[in-house]
Amino acid sequence: MTTIAIACRDALAASDPFEKIMLTRKAAREWRLGRLKHEFDVAMPDYPGRPDKPELISATKMPKRKKGGSLKMRIAILHSLAHIEFVAIDLALDAAGRFGALFEPQYIDDWMSVAADEALHFALIDRRLKQLGSHYGALPAHDGLWEAAYETRNDAAARLAIVPMVLEARGLDVTPAMVERFSAQDDSATAKILTRIYTDEIRHVGVGTKWFESRSNEMNQKAEEYWKTLVKKHFRGSLKAPFNDSARQEAGLTRDYYMPLAK
Repeated sequence: MTTIAIACRDALAASDPFEKIMLTRKAAREWRLGRLKHEFDVAMPDYPGRPDKPELISATKMPKRKKGGSLKMRIAILHSLAHIEFVAIDLALDAAGRFGALFEPQYIDDWMSVAADEALHFALIDRRLKQLGSHYGALPAHDGLWEAAYETRNDAAARLAIVPMVLEARGLDVTPAMVERFSAQDDSATAKILTRIYTDEIRHVGVGTKWFESRSNEMNQKAEEYWKTLVKKHFRGSLKAPFNDSARQEAGLTRDYYMPLAK
């Protein structure tokens, strides 16, 4: 019997997207069936495996997407989402393998479930890209999500504050409009995928919020105030309205967290 840390590390190290998917699904299944030890005997890599494509460039150099419903624009949006979901697989695996020793086993339950969800999301979007005549890797992408992970690699509370509670929560704000946009373009197949992802992401933000509050309590910190301190320290951007308050509330991320920092 191997350990959850080894399973997470192996999936993180995989550079081929579909090898990463298969290893992630296997790790989540083996953990769920009790076949992995709750031990953390290996370190997680600072940088996970990545395919040769897409080319990773600075976020400031990413092509600006024009408004409109052309096939080219839809592919560009989907490619960006595919990259987000691909990196999200690694973010969930790293959350489990890097910080799992600080928490009870239910923490691993939650993050391995999230990792499996993200693997499914990536597979759904990549399949849709292929149906539209493209594929993951056809366009450049940026690595801002993993840069946030690297920034918070030594602090579990900071990781939970920034990745699920800032970056993933932003997805709750913008996804409903994307669903409407694709529906208006008679692309119900994509709209259905995005709706599935949106529903799952509410739960994912909830996982991050729950374990951030648990960690804050252990550290005798008031969660909302501690979150603001960590966001100011580790997040280079700003929290921009409008917010999907209802979805955030459903995830346990109340306005007391983010409204005082909103711009």
